[in-house]
Amino acid sequence: MPSRSLRKMELNREHFRAIIYYNIHRQLSQQECLAELLSVFGNESPYHSTIFRWYGEFKGGRVSLSDDPRENVDAVRKLIMEDRHVTYREIKASLKISKTSIQKMLHEELRVRKLVSRWIPHLLTEEQKAARFNWCQKTLDRFNFGKSKNVYSTVSGDESCIYCYEPENKRQSAVWVFQGEEKLTKVIRSRSVSKKMVATFVSKAGHMATIPLNEQRTVTVDWYTTICLPKVIIELGKINPKRRIILHQDNASSHTAQKTRRYLTEENLELLDHPPYSPYLKEAVDAFKNAVLDLPANEWNKCFENWFERMQMCINLRGEYFEKQLKFKDKAS
Repeated sequence: MPSRSLRKMELNREHFRAIIYYNIHRQLSQQECLAELLSVFGNESPYHSTIFRWYGEFKGGRVSLSDDPRENVDAVRKLIMEDRHVTYREIKASLKISKTSIQKMLHEELRVRKLVSRWIPHLLTEEQKAARFNWCQKTLDRFNFGKSKNVYSTVSGDESCIYCYEPENKRQSAVWVFQGEEKLTKVIRSRSVSKKMVATFVSKAGHMATIPLNEQRTVTVDWYTTICLPKVIIELGKINPKRRIILHQDNASSHTAQKTRRYLTEENLELLDHPPYSPYLKEAVDAFKNAVLDLPANEWNKCFENWFERMQMCINLRGEYFEKQLKFKDKAS
């Protein structure tokens, strides 16, 4: 019987090849060698194809147990090409090589990096990229890169949910516990016990109106044209009744319906079009999050300045999404 003090040793590829070489000299067949390795090492043993290949190598006159360095590199490259999410542990288990060797091959030989995939709202077609590019150019020209007085006539609207509570973070949920007390537990609640949908409208001058959906959960054309927009028009009229308003909103069905367009025409409101799948090309992206707060005027100005900067980023990238560049810019500032 093996000694109880015998500690398990981690075997690498060369160790198994030595065992295969030994079994060849014992006159064992390939199947007998495979069965013996499985009975002793279980899942750690090499695949049958590996055993058969090394039988052929040794019987063909090979005397080295070490790999040709390029063989390992090519094997790692193949694993990466088959699965871009492959981990160090999976490479080690598949090829039976050390983590240090894997690291060297990945970063020095193959020169690869593991990056987090960037989430984008939609996989844009070439036509959609062109539409975004052209819209940005047209809008920048119209508003003179944000310097035109018409920017003050632009009102941006959007809808969002307001949740009834803000979940605690880890620091906020920490409590004092005396020695000997059991660690307290806490039931994980759902995201919110209740929520309310609101439509918010902002301009370069600041927050214009917030309209709650009191009796329904979703924005419909009837609610938008009979309740929401009339209230917004009343609020806008209090500020400057003579100025013609340019309304900017996304392409939600309630915003683009024929009934909505007819209503805006009757009320002499101009509808500024919006390219498809372009959430970051709305000036309300920043403003909407703070619409219910008492922000100073310079903060509202910044929201609209960022809007034109986003347009320029979209043009620079020929219509591609630019969220990554926007995050880098925010970190730098």
